[in-house]
Amino acid sequence: MPRELSILGVLIPTILPVFLGCLLLQGVLDRVLSHVGVYRRLWHPALARLCLLVCIVGGATAWLYQ
Repeated sequence: MPRELSILGVLIPTILPVFLGCLLLQGVLDRVLSHVGVYRRLWHPALARLCLLVCIVGGATAWLYQ
């Protein structure tokens, strides 16, 4: 995987679109988990959301750069 992508002549790091995609995925998962009521059972819901995002981004980058 290249380290940089050229979009309209602008070089951006490959991790940036991966991170934005992970943010979208985390938003969808956050809505589903909120609707199900998982966050009511957690001690610190904001910390759980952050951990979920870190796990998604870490998994995506590990899969991308394997």
